[in-house]
Amino acid sequence: MRIQSVRLRKVSLPLKAPFVTHQAELKERPLIIIEVRDDAGRIGYGEVTAFPDPFYTYETLDTAWHILEDYLIPSLLKNGAEHPSDCAEQSEGVQGHPMAKAGLEGSLWDLYGKQTGQSLADLIGGTRSSVGAGAVISLGGSLENDVDRLKAEGFQRYKLKVVKGREREAITTIQEIDPDLPIMIDANGQYHPEDMDHLCSLDDHGLTMIEQPFAAGDFYWHKRLQKEMKTPICLDESIMSFQDAVQAVELGSCRIINIKISRVGGLTAAVKIHDFCRSRGVPVWCGGMVESGISKAHNLALASLPNFTIPGDLSGSTRYFHKDLVHPEIVMNRGSIEVPKKSGIGIQVDEEYLNEVTLAHKTFDESTPL
Repeated sequence: MRIQSVRLRKVSLPLKAPFVTHQAELKERPLIIIEVRDDAGRIGYGEVTAFPDPFYTYETLDTAWHILEDYLIPSLLKNGAEHPSDCAEQSEGVQGHPMAKAGLEGSLWDLYGKQTGQSLADLIGGTRSSVGAGAVISLGGSLENDVDRLKAEGFQRYKLKVVKGREREAITTIQEIDPDLPIMIDANGQYHPEDMDHLCSLDDHGLTMIEQPFAAGDFYWHKRLQKEMKTPICLDESIMSFQDAVQAVELGSCRIINIKISRVGGLTAAVKIHDFCRSRGVPVWCGGMVESGISKAHNLALASLPNFTIPGDLSGSTRYFHKDLVHPEIVMNRGSIEVPKKSGIGIQVDEEYLNEVTLAHKTFDESTPL
């Protein structure tokens, strides 16, 4: 797989409405788009979904650009890659920075699929032609209006971003609207071991799961909580690698795992985690990062694997953005989204709009000093 050049772009996509968590508020979504070009002119696209600030993880868009520019891209241009997984092996010498690694590896997966004429889902062993879509409800608007609108759109699962101390009120509001709505809550690590009794009291609400109640490294306290709590614990920020997934499952720190390609360092690692969880009978679902259609297409391929039995953070192009970077746009129909069947990620990038939203770019090739 000869690589002729790599281009990095900083882009910013306007959001339809602010995306609010207890940590930050986004009115636009900045991203890094990676384009890998081969000697036949084919382009593979990847996306870095880190945030501007180090609230979700330590990684930011600025640190990702630095790692890509100074380490990962020079290594790729020097060593080449016969298969996308070679990129994962080459990057092992760079400690951390999984989102930068995932973006570059993702561009190679897309290119490899286009070179071989295979869809990304087929390349990794996907078995589904469509996947269930789940909605994320942030704290920026009216819960009543948001729930009514999302129900009308047909989402199969509802994740509520909560603020510690206000979660019961929000859950009750939603359950009064529809007592049968499948609700989970996402705590993003806000709670502490002294909150265990309070968390256990949420069992009364019959939640489908609670995502990441404690800090990322608290495998022990998650284990303690899961022993006391009937509601399944799902780990998100805790799972930064295959080794983290093994530790969480073997310790009993959770009953469900959220797999995000960007958080675990790429599609190669994500598939490995899926396979391990499947062998242990632990269901998984695909998490999202308020990303463009490029990253969504990678997620759809991942979610087509057989152990993704829970609808993920998957939605159509217009869920967050007035206009997406891809065409045709990704569309949800009756709570499901079709997995792209064409080669690579299976959808085209709108190059005109990509140029319009590009804030900065840099191209690397064999002539670039390494």
